[in-house]
Amino acid sequence: MAPTDVYGTARGQTRARIASPIAARARARRHAAFFGLTRLQPGMRVLDVGCGTLGLRALEPELEITGVDLSPRPTYPGPFLQADVTEGLPYADGEFDLVYSSSVIEHIPPARRAAFAAEINRVGRGLYVQTPAKSFPVEPHSLLPFAHWLPVAVRKPYWRLGAQGFWEDVSLLTRGEVGTLFPGADVHAERLGPLAKSWIAIRHVA
Repeated sequence: MAPTDVYGTARGQTRARIASPIAARARARRHAAFFGLTRLQPGMRVLDVGCGTLGLRALEPELEITGVDLSPRPTYPGPFLQADVTEGLPYADGEFDLVYSSSVIEHIPPARRAAFAAEINRVGRGLYVQTPAKSFPVEPHSLLPFAHWLPVAVRKPYWRLGAQGFWEDVSLLTRGEVGTLFPGADVHAERLGPLAKSWIAIRHVA
């Protein structure tokens, strides 16, 4: 089962308690469409980039998943590689049927995103890359309205009021930026009402 408390590590604030079940439902809906969108089949190989302690395995423990993360993950329950994707991965071209990455690329410094995306494109025949939409009015890490639209000098003190607490210079992406990084992929909008909440770049498993 997937964890339901999406903001479980956030500071104990009302907005985090409200946002957590909303985010959990959005993730459940997103994953319900995962196989249809990617055409992934049982037995295919998946690379989970930015897997954290569990990642995609929380949702699909039976898939053949290899985790990759910048930080050591000694409790990760499966094959794992600690690596900086922007510096290259020790895998052959197209070695994985699908590369999966959820809410990771926005944490990569903008100057390194092209290298990050190029390596994902190289090692996977298919891809599924999800990232919060810059156009959505609430910044999803701090849960602060308009925080991501502010210049850093203003955003940094404002950020301390948010759910995340510690400062992080998160730079969210536009739909056009996602499309440029993953040419040939379809970019889907995950919506909350009329607003795009996330972008999902999908290239079908061949």
